Amino acid sequence: MRFPQSPEHGQRAGGSAPTSPAEDLEPTGTDFAREPDTVRVLLCDDHAVVRAGLRALLSSTEGIDVVGEAASGDEALVMTMRLRPDVVLMDLQLGDGTDGVTATRRIVATAAPGARGRPAPQVLVLTMFDTDADIARALAAGATGYLLKAERPELLFAAIRDTAAGRTVLSGTVADRMMSRIRTPGPALTQRERGILGQLAGGLTNREIARVLFLSEATVKTHLGRIYTKLGVQTRAGAVAMAAQHRLLP
Repeated sequence: MRFPQSPEHGQRAGGSAPTSPAEDLEPTGTDFAREPDTVRVLLCDDHAVVRAGLRALLSSTEGIDVVGEAASGDEALVMTMRLRPDVVLMDLQLGDGTDGVTATRRIVATAAPGARGRPAPQVLVLTMFDTDADIARALAAGATGYLLKAERPELLFAAIRDTAAGRTVLSGTVADRMMSRIRTPGPALTQRERGILGQLAGGLTNREIARVLFLSEATVKTHLGRIYTKLGVQTRAGAVAMAAQHRLLP
């Protein structure tokens, strides 16, 4: 996605004086002055250039107001609680610290309706990553939509408005992948592999799994390799996410 040039980070659109992130925050519970149909958006991306581009892009269309920027998942959670945006535009990879999926889960878990009965903030993932594991983890965490950064600006604008209204939004390629997964039977795991996967989902290490299931650690590693291959993933988190998607967990 190509973004027009924008003001420096912390500077509001329109050429007004730069502000610090703290000045972008408004007290919790404030009945924000805004047009009735305006969608309030909080940006979360660890790249300042991307945030600046998104702010400039969203400022070019009517009905969308960027109320703040967060450079990390932790910042996004704090600013969501204080700013009460309608939509949090969330990247998945946020460098060190809390990632986008974890931040999404916490925002959804702690979000509450805003002033005058406004709906709780919705999370729209905006990312470059379209793997099955990433999509499954984000949606399982409570994201309302999943959009790729390669989409046209007009689709982004529409997706933000739909997300604010609580409607599920997916990029075309993401929707295709999900439909393919639904139509394709889930991977067949052995009873032993399901048992190991269940322990993995519980957060146990290889050594702990081996102790619980009376196996050697080498045997556990061998089974995990087969599980990863069958699920089409490369990480423990990806395996758990795919297992949840295919309802393979006990």
